[in-house]
Amino acid sequence: MRRNAFAGLGLALALSGCGISQQQEVQMGQQYAQQINAQLPIVQDAELNRYINVLGDSIAKLADTRDLDWHFFIVDSPEVNAFAVPGGFIYVNRGLIERTDRMDELAGAMGHEIGHVVRRHSVKQMEKQNAASLGVNVACALTSVCNSQAAAAANNIGGAAVFAKFSREDEAQADQEGIKNVIRAGISPEGMPSLFQKLLDERKRKPDAVSNWFASHPMEEDRIQATQAAIDKYDPAILRSLTKDTPLYHRFVERLKSLPPSPVQASGN
Repeated sequence: MRRNAFAGLGLALALSGCGISQQQEVQMGQQYAQQINAQLPIVQDAELNRYINVLGDSIAKLADTRDLDWHFFIVDSPEVNAFAVPGGFIYVNRGLIERTDRMDELAGAMGHEIGHVVRRHSVKQMEKQNAASLGVNVACALTSVCNSQAAAAANNIGGAAVFAKFSREDEAQADQEGIKNVIRAGISPEGMPSLFQKLLDERKRKPDAVSNWFASHPMEEDRIQATQAAIDKYDPAILRSLTKDTPLYHRFVERLKSLPPSPVQASGN
């Protein structure tokens, strides 16, 4: 596992100290996605994957003019989280999906992660970081390689993880991009503040259940207010015309919940 996690270090070294082109971004994303898919439990159900990719594409294809080849994956984990890899690779945990009650809540979370890719937030962090920490931290942030004490120590020496936590400014930008992204796709943006509020409420009741989300997505009430304020600037007639929910979404969630328990749950961890 550790060998796989550090396989991308050569590419990281090549990209260090210079601007990262779109071609390099896509190449890097492909390499890390290959590592992630080998190390994380990815849902293999064809119908579920079809739905998440159709929904994701409907948002992403209108959000970015670079003609990226987008890929969307469901991580079979009960933890509440989602993350984006450069080049158009988006991962959404089963635990997050199962906490949504409407299609626009799931779309809002995906639109936010798409916003990180559109704004190239990870790429900009990579351009600022030195290559020595880059290879360690990308692997650590996206996989379970840091469960070992040696890898954790290497990460501490290397510095802040590239993907583990964006700045509040980056998160705010991704929120704004997410709102625009879903509206372009004909989906209501109301799902974003709705999901955020739901997760904040759960944190008050069961902090550990959503700790991963808040570790990688710093958020308080003011962030919800900011997203709602941005939504309120749109014509109410336009907002009313946008889709909040669909029967297809509910069939998708029901099918996801019918799968065997996630590996982490099954192992008792």
